[in-house]
Amino acid sequence: MQPARDRIGVIEVRTIASICVGSLVALLVGCGSDEPSRPGATPPPDLPRSDEATLDPSTLTADVTNRWYPLAPGTRWTYRETTEEGEQQQVVVTATTITRRIANGVTARVVRDTVSLAGEVVEDTLDWYAQDEDGTVWYLGEDTAEFEDGEVSSREGSFEAGVDGAEAGIIMPAAPAVGMDYRQEYYEGEAEDHGEVIAVGQAVQVPAGKYDDLLQTADTTPLEPDVLEHKYYASGVGLVLTVDKEAGGREELLSVTRVSMAEARRAGSAALGQPY
Repeated sequence: MQPARDRIGVIEVRTIASICVGSLVALLVGCGSDEPSRPGATPPPDLPRSDEATLDPSTLTADVTNRWYPLAPGTRWTYRETTEEGEQQQVVVTATTITRRIANGVTARVVRDTVSLAGEVVEDTLDWYAQDEDGTVWYLGEDTAEFEDGEVSSREGSFEAGVDGAEAGIIMPAAPAVGMDYRQEYYEGEAEDHGEVIAVGQAVQVPAGKYDDLLQTADTTPLEPDVLEHKYYASGVGLVLTVDKEAGGREELLSVTRVSMAEARRAGSAALGQPY
């Protein structure tokens, strides 16, 4: 599932009490825009659901400000993911200062997603995102690697929109409405995730605090028919909780912090598997 996570970790991090969320959100992305549409809204016809997407690079930007999926450079999200076996990993996601020109012509924000188990990197990914004029966040591919004993064991799941038939997909609509469904990525046989908005106004408690008025999605893939993930997004924060409905795994937000622009740049330029 994208973002790919088979992970979870025990770490000591500073959690953010819910009383502080408002001030942090204001620092990161400012005030949000429209409320999500309520049940009964008709999904817009331009959300991709098959293997084709037509994008005009001149209408997209690497500055991703969608309030449900903000990617302000220097923002870092730290998660604890617990697998069905009870194994715990640390997941660190950093919006970098680096941009990349994708093969389909779009300039995208590079986001580093690093998974560690007992201090050792087990998966490392550079994800690529851009936002269109309406505020929809597009996912344009990933360079990903899994590691065993410090060596790359798999590059499965890597793809780039515009290469070998791969297409971009939507990670977050501009104005999410219950009932919207959309392709999140497309590379035949490798990356075929779909998302659907299933609820608004949800509330969850995670180590980072209590979050209300959340957007809830269901993520699936025909490549793994038994996989079903429910994801919860907070306005101005982004992803706060992922629940694997079939296997029972859970990924919870521990903290949202700011890092220096120098560190954010290193996160986007360091080789996969290397410290930054």
